[in-house]
Amino acid sequence: MEEGNENRSKWIKVRLKPSEEEQLNKSFKKSTFQNLSEFGRAMILGKPVTVIHRDKSMDEMLEELALLRRELNAIGNNLNQAVRNINSAHGFPDTRLWMNLLTIINGKLEPSISEIKERMNKYSDLWSQKLKVERA
Repeated sequence: MEEGNENRSKWIKVRLKPSEEEQLNKSFKKSTFQNLSEFGRAMILGKPVTVIHRDKSMDEMLEELALLRRELNAIGNNLNQAVRNINSAHGFPDTRLWMNLLTIINGKLEPSISEIKERMNKYSDLWSQKLKVERA
């Protein structure tokens, strides 16, 4: 008979100390299993158990990178708004001076901002790949 067609009708009762139960629950919560029964069967039958391990230092780095990305986007948005305002103020005497100044600032900031974004994207890609490998 195929394993998929068999019903699970047998019960196994196990007694645990409170500390053992706590350890079992911690291990179960770190695993990819949806319920404790599946986790227990895999452990008892010697099937592979995938455990999710998260490096706290990498979590903090990822959070900081996300904050940096948001800040860079805000800087870019503010710069674009300033350029739009200057462009809409044609006819005022200082407009050309401000436009030239903003063009220079934008020219110097844009490559740096793009480079930082690229690096942040690489870090996040590395982090995602690391998570995928750990889950597999």
